[in-house]
Amino acid sequence: MKQPDNLQRFMFEHAAVRGEIVHLDACWQAVLERRDYPPALRALLGELMAAAALLSATLKFGGSLIMQIQGDGPVKLLVVECGADLTMRAMAHWQGDLPDDGSLAALVGAGRFVITIDPKKGRQTYQGIVELEGGSVAEVLENYMRRSQQLETRLWLAASADGVAGLLLQRMPDGKDEDADAWNRAVHLGGTVTRQELLGLSVRKIIRRLFHEEDIRLFDAAPVQFACNCSRERVAATLRMLGHDEIESILQETGYVEVDCEFCNQHYVFDAVDAEQIFVASPVVTPTGQTRH
Repeated sequence: MKQPDNLQRFMFEHAAVRGEIVHLDACWQAVLERRDYPPALRALLGELMAAAALLSATLKFGGSLIMQIQGDGPVKLLVVECGADLTMRAMAHWQGDLPDDGSLAALVGAGRFVITIDPKKGRQTYQGIVELEGGSVAEVLENYMRRSQQLETRLWLAASADGVAGLLLQRMPDGKDEDADAWNRAVHLGGTVTRQELLGLSVRKIIRRLFHEEDIRLFDAAPVQFACNCSRERVAATLRMLGHDEIESILQETGYVEVDCEFCNQHYVFDAVDAEQIFVASPVVTPTGQTRH
């Protein structure tokens, strides 16, 4: 049964343990509608989307969380971006036929995991880069959080052609832990969840199934949706960075410049007049109200 696209937080009362469950059905379909991914890659990208949504919700920031897996195998790049408002987009690059087993090692080969926190508004961007360590997206993220952030985190992720889902448990570093065994107990219980349960059961049913003997506080669900922040203005800014000579060379060869957004497949075309306008200096308005060029 399809679940609403949302992320729901919960916490264990009297214990320093918090959790989240995310379902992405419509959002996931929006990604798949824009590009035909092979099944093995589709599963990997879906799991990374669920992980990005879960991890984003644990952070206090107003910008975007960007996760990348880069490799030297058939799959060259996976990118998922999740905003603080839980808008998401995702894409992947691959070459040739992919192995049927779909393991992370077989798909990506030797690679690295890159996580970027972009707070926007001119504030400093944080980026962490580590070697891929783990046999799955969940293990890579768990190892990253443990070693780079010193946070005990466990993830269970699932992806199918119809939907994506994930469960996160995290040991809060500054929480009051009146139940010393709560973390170990929560992880043990979380580890019993099945892929079918994650994808098919509602949040309340999953929590009841796993933690019915625990004292759980459930918070309001937050909606998640697909959104791409590409625009003609952003594309123009990128072309401006290429420089006038490079753009002029493309125009002489084809008569126009074409750009496709790799996240949403939006198609942008700039003819000679459009391209010239990119490099025209913006007018400056003086204090007297006169315009100076």
